[in-house]
Amino acid sequence: MRKPLLLSSLAALLMAAVAAAHAAPPTQEAVTPPAPPATGRAAELLKPGPLPEMVMGKADAPVTIVEYADLSCPHCAHFHHDVLPKVKAKYLDTGKARLLFREFPLNSHSLIAFASVRCAPPQAAFPLISALFKSQSDWIQAASLPALGDKLFPFAQQVGLTRAAFDACVPHSDTNISDKQKQLVDAITKVRDRGHSAFGVNATPTFFVNGEKLSGASIEDFDKAIGKALKP
Repeated sequence: MRKPLLLSSLAALLMAAVAAAHAAPPTQEAVTPPAPPATGRAAELLKPGPLPEMVMGKADAPVTIVEYADLSCPHCAHFHHDVLPKVKAKYLDTGKARLLFREFPLNSHSLIAFASVRCAPPQAAFPLISALFKSQSDWIQAASLPALGDKLFPFAQQVGLTRAAFDACVPHSDTNISDKQKQLVDAITKVRDRGHSAFGVNATPTFFVNGEKLSGASIEDFDKAIGKALKP
């Protein structure tokens, strides 16, 4: 897995932002769907976090897949391009399963890219995620925070975000970060930290199917895990 070097000034900025954030994180006009009854780790995984869930599939699906992903991770991009369409056709579109997508940024590039996703309209989250995975090799090369913003904005614009709204929400300067931007950075960081501390996530992508951790990410792995979860 490729792990780009942190922008030094941004790393300091984000550390300060996390420490300084004190208000409730920004909310989106989205309602977290009710989860099927669950116990143990499955129930813990489904507890509300600091941000609304990004969900694909029906709320009453009997199987819940939780994915922790990094937008700069080539393996995550491979899953979303090559495996997810098969999972979607077989399980999400048929009402057998739903997917909860959660942030696990491993570097500041990915963290800022996730901020752009959270600043876009909720219904645009997955189209934007897909676009960012497809263009991963380009925006990950940005050498500064302003350059990264310039690379990310065209994708956000395609899903309805204006430049003014993008600049107000996504950190784009290492010397001037707003409370709103700090709160969003803090919330995304908390999603990642909870995944690590509560569920042992330490690599991306990591998947759980009804609370059970998958050892792989192929369609065959999902067939086996979902088939087991659907058994009476």
